[in-house]
Amino acid sequence: MPASRNSQSSAATQSRRLDAFLEMLTAERGAARLTIAAYRNDLANLAGFLTVRGQSLETAEATILHEYQAAAASRRLAPRTLARRLSAMRQFYRFLLSEGARADDPTAQLDAPRLGRPLPKILAEDDVDRLIATAVAWPGEEGMRLRCLLEMLYATGLRVSELVGLPLAAAQRDPRFLLVRGKGGKERLVPLSPPARQALAAYLACRAVFLPQGSGAKTARWLFPSRGMTGHLTRQRCGQMLKELALAAGLDPARLSPHVLRHAFASHLLDHGADLRSVQQMLGHADIATTQIYTHVQGERLRRLVETAHPLAQRK
Repeated sequence: MPASRNSQSSAATQSRRLDAFLEMLTAERGAARLTIAAYRNDLANLAGFLTVRGQSLETAEATILHEYQAAAASRRLAPRTLARRLSAMRQFYRFLLSEGARADDPTAQLDAPRLGRPLPKILAEDDVDRLIATAVAWPGEEGMRLRCLLEMLYATGLRVSELVGLPLAAAQRDPRFLLVRGKGGKERLVPLSPPARQALAAYLACRAVFLPQGSGAKTARWLFPSRGMTGHLTRQRCGQMLKELALAAGLDPARLSPHVLRHAFASHLLDHGADLRSVQQMLGHADIATTQIYTHVQGERLRRLVETAHPLAQRK
């Protein structure tokens, strides 16, 4: 058989194995769409590296995976990117092992990169007040929608993908709560504050303005409909709107994003006496260790307060 046919056959097998792996992550582990896309890109990057060196994704040896890891580290990629690539490799080769497509796991001896623990960016409560006041003054239906997005992000701590992907039905049940489908398809109840309920009600009264002409059920089912392919407002557009709001409020737009509002929600709750377990449940964190990062934020804030305000700190 010609070499070109061999290579085509190998590529087809490799593609089938990769597709089967990604389908397993979706069906059995409930992996998010963004996670699937990231893993697909990571493994495609690895496949390109291996092809140049005469190896395939399915049959790669441990030594060349070490080379790949070293090459990625030399490019000064972020530790979290390196960690995600390693996770994609490990899960893929363990899948091949479980399927009988390999007799070994070539990633068993690979070292994980050291991850720092950067503290999340936090907005002060005064900054949030300025944003809300600016959103309230924003004219027309655009202002109603912007205020609703802001109030709901800050009042619930939702991930932006969870918020823009809310069906209209989620806002038509008990007005005191939202039923949110989070990572892995897990559902959780999130309470809505009175200001968030008011902003939501005002937006619902003008929501029809944002329905594209002739829109069908695909668009009409979303709480935040849009003309885009998904039928609802995108994460990117929501982020852009918040940066426009930050500029209007006199804040640095680089400091504001939907995820920063999620951090602010958690940190401000803890500042006002909320318990960590309740915050974990509202954020939808599977592991409370993820939520504990906000206790580090509190500790850093208190340290700075003591250093600047305590009488003993002023002594030379």
